[in-house]
Amino acid sequence: MASDISPCTFDILKNPDGEWTIVLSGSLNINTAAGTLSTLTSELKKNALTSLKFDLEKIIDIDDYGALVLYELKNEVCDPDTDFQILNPPEKLQNLMTRMKSNNSKQSRLTSFSSVSNLVIQAGETAIENFKSIKYFITFIGSLVMSALRIFQKPKSLRFDDIIRHMKTTGVDAVPVVALISFLLGLIMAFMSSLQLKQFGANIYVASLVALAMVSELGPIMTAIIVSGRSGSAFAAEISTMKISEEVDALLTMGFDPVLFLAIPRIIAAIIVIPLLTMFANLFAISGGLLIGVTMLDLSATSYISQTINSLNLFELFWGLSKSLVFAILISCVGCLRGFQAKGGASAVGHAATSAVVTSIFLIVLFDSIFAVIRSYWG
Repeated sequence: MASDISPCTFDILKNPDGEWTIVLSGSLNINTAAGTLSTLTSELKKNALTSLKFDLEKIIDIDDYGALVLYELKNEVCDPDTDFQILNPPEKLQNLMTRMKSNNSKQSRLTSFSSVSNLVIQAGETAIENFKSIKYFITFIGSLVMSALRIFQKPKSLRFDDIIRHMKTTGVDAVPVVALISFLLGLIMAFMSSLQLKQFGANIYVASLVALAMVSELGPIMTAIIVSGRSGSAFAAEISTMKISEEVDALLTMGFDPVLFLAIPRIIAAIIVIPLLTMFANLFAISGGLLIGVTMLDLSATSYISQTINSLNLFELFWGLSKSLVFAILISCVGCLRGFQAKGGASAVGHAATSAVVTSIFLIVLFDSIFAVIRSYWG
């Protein structure tokens, strides 16, 4: 027992050729390791070492902590080129050093294998996350269906006040930005098309081009992209904030259905207002084309409006509105889904909002392509 508590002393010897030798005496174990390491580190860091040797001939007791002191000193005070040696190690230390080298070798092989297989691991993790997302998506759709059935059974369970509030934030508050962007888009389309059409004396067909392009194609898709960036991200951010702050769990504890309470009002509001926003977008885009037609193409307002009415029909109008209805479902469902999927801290809110916008825009373009294929075969 006395050897366990005997202090560890050392003598520092410096040879003329610049070699340093540390002669350790006593016990270098759990009781003395910390003090010995601190003292030796402060002493040796004062000098630039080209060679460092530890003479352990006078050591009477050493354990794992003592061996770690030697390795810590090697890492802390020695450069990679420093000659580090351990002289006269006890048999116990030799066994410890053999085990530590074996562990380091295994760790090196593991690290090498990990770096080689890193791409495979990432691919596997991504695949697993995608499967989890698909599973969560199916569960979310099922929850929406169950909530819709519950509304048909008990209409009073639907929060109409929330629907009105979300209609205002999603629709009414978005009118200025939708109107401005659509007006400028119609103006640009009319100006660019007029550069070609006026060469053939076909200025009047600028009205037809703007009206057909906006009503059947650009109006729904531009409105959907604006709403996805404005309201879809807001849906995801709001719900993800409630998820992270455990408000969603509180709703479950109190017996409320989070999907019915949070998602359904937003989805219904989007389905109602996005087709209306599309109508406003079409109107302002035609107004932008009208401005170019009157100011640059010498068209009268009456002739421009008449040509617009003649080029449009109910099929074009309802085709565009049906697309905007599908886009509304996609934007609202994706925004709510990303919000419910949020996990982690504050960064999860930003990730949910970004993911909602990116996914919504991708689905908007994808379904718009599907509509284009359907129309090509329909015609």
